[in-house]
Amino acid sequence: MSAPPLLDVQGFGLEFRTRSGTVHALQGIDLAVHKGEIVGLVGESGSGKSVLSYALLGISDRAAKVTGGTALFGGVDLLACGERTLSDLRGREISMIFQSPRTALNPIRTVGRQIEDVLRRHAAARGPDLGTSLRKRAVQALREVAISDPERRHGAYPFEMSGGMCQRVMIALALACRPSLLIADEPTTGLDVTTQAAVMDLITTLARERQMATLFITHDLALAADHCDRIVVMHAGHAVEAAPARELFRAPRHPYSARLLGSTPGERTRSAQELLPVPGNLPDLRRDDLPGCRFAERCERRSPRCTAERPPLPRGDTHAVACWHPLTGPLAAATEETVHA
Repeated sequence: MSAPPLLDVQGFGLEFRTRSGTVHALQGIDLAVHKGEIVGLVGESGSGKSVLSYALLGISDRAAKVTGGTALFGGVDLLACGERTLSDLRGREISMIFQSPRTALNPIRTVGRQIEDVLRRHAAARGPDLGTSLRKRAVQALREVAISDPERRHGAYPFEMSGGMCQRVMIALALACRPSLLIADEPTTGLDVTTQAAVMDLITTLARERQMATLFITHDLALAADHCDRIVVMHAGHAVEAAPARELFRAPRHPYSARLLGSTPGERTRSAQELLPVPGNLPDLRRDDLPGCRFAERCERRSPRCTAERPPLPRGDTHAVACWHPLTGPLAAATEETVHA
């Protein structure tokens, strides 16, 4: 894309100081999201996907410490701008849909009032009819996410609504101020398949209509394939591959990406025996002797260089891979034949 990315993360690192040692959670993360683009951030649980999103919003645990890098949002460095600027940006320019709507929503406040709170904080509305105006806008926000009878639902509490309905309320909250960047962190967790599809279709449709830059965090490769323009694969705090979604699924180049696809059911999967688990486990990120490539100890293609030296993820490449021994040609393309249609 010729225009600069709306979100441009370069060399970002983060660690946590804990009683059992320092957790090297993220290292040298590069990530770009353009206006109107949906980028999927995928990987196993514990790979650092949610940690990255929280750090960008400035809502990390107090034990977290940024160790380097920049995160430019519209020219503003989110890592250096200060809490006051971040507070103004959160909800107005950058919004987030959290994993568990029942946990994220206030249980003793109606969903309409919660949307009004966001509008009151960020929409700069004034005047004697402010209450009426906010209510109308909150009802409209509920209507835009396809909640039936939004006037009545405006006065409902979260416990009176289904999980799928609560997630729609979370989407309404996130989009009430029409942000430029939406971060959706596992937005379909705990939902049945039908509701999951409806929620993802809603997020995708609204993102396209509003030309929002969208960062979609998931461990579900099938969802990422269906809804993302590009995909960034993370493993143990490293970004290891970045490519257009169709290209990544057709021919993954990093051994970890190929293994993830090999463990994912596809349209051609006939039995569970065809699925191949990713070998080993994520490394203990408290170690001081982590290999240069954090997948090296799980990889059948490793060499001494993989342990000694971290491979870079080239910036500017349409299909970038951080690997000294990437998959190429028929070996990469063969992955699709067995794991994904």
